[in-house]
Amino acid sequence: MKKDHKAGRFLLDNNTYIIFLALFLICCLISDKFFSYLNLRNILLQQAGPILVALGMLMVILTGGIDLSVGSVMAVGSSLTAVLMTQFGIPWIPAIFIALAAGTVLGTFTGMMVAYLKFQGFVASLAVMTIARGIAYTITNATPINLENGTLNTLSSKEFGYPIIPIMFALIVIFVIIEKYTAYGRLVIASGSNVEAVKLSGIRTQRYILSVYMISAALSTLAGVFVAARSNVGNSTIGEGQELDAIAACVIGGASLAGGKGSVTKTVIGALILALIGNIMNLLAVPAYPQRIIKGCIIIAAVLLQVLTDKKED
Repeated sequence: MKKDHKAGRFLLDNNTYIIFLALFLICCLISDKFFSYLNLRNILLQQAGPILVALGMLMVILTGGIDLSVGSVMAVGSSLTAVLMTQFGIPWIPAIFIALAAGTVLGTFTGMMVAYLKFQGFVASLAVMTIARGIAYTITNATPINLENGTLNTLSSKEFGYPIIPIMFALIVIFVIIEKYTAYGRLVIASGSNVEAVKLSGIRTQRYILSVYMISAALSTLAGVFVAARSNVGNSTIGEGQELDAIAACVIGGASLAGGKGSVTKTVIGALILALIGNIMNLLAVPAYPQRIIKGCIIIAAVLLQVLTDKKED
């Protein structure tokens, strides 16, 4: 019986990884194009941005909040970087840092409303979502901005080893360390699981809540830059619906929308599960609209699995 219990516990604790491995094997079996260097490389290039957005969303969700502005902040990152390069002649690396600063300001604005003015995260980020998208449309005049070769697309070039991929992995490692080995990570989780206890211990939770919205915005801005680097175009329309995919990745990875529960590695796997689903359906020439239906059903199944897992833990 004890062995059965341990096996059941193992399956429950690692269901996200098991789902990913099973899905990966299924994809390999149903398409001979899936398990190729070119396809797997493209998945990583395409998902570098969404994974960063999901990491930022996880930080917010751990505090019991939500950030609906991530897609619009991606558009600001893409658009502002392109405008700074083309209209102001700023080199691409400084342009990225200026865009990151601007995106972080938007996250600070959201975080201030939530942490100090007691706005609900849904409402505050919804307002900033609208503002950020408006900024992106305004600075680009709602027109895609083409960039010169050898500038921003260096980040996605084969010649330099596809830099956005190692940058993504480096950030994942950093956030795993923050989550598991730092007091900051523990206090972020505690701010979502037992905020009153944290307050009674004399810790000001506002600064931690503010910080996660800043982190989310910074990562979303960088994700927008990554998308622009892949296409070599700054565009005010990118990131539409990205907030939903980021939330889905967190939920599939076992994060609780009530806060206090989540994992960096499982969130990354959750994002990759969504990527595999989209990729294999594209390889099989499944139309875009049915893909949404299938993705929605998988999200429902993931949430049900997490609910069952929580009941088993109780």
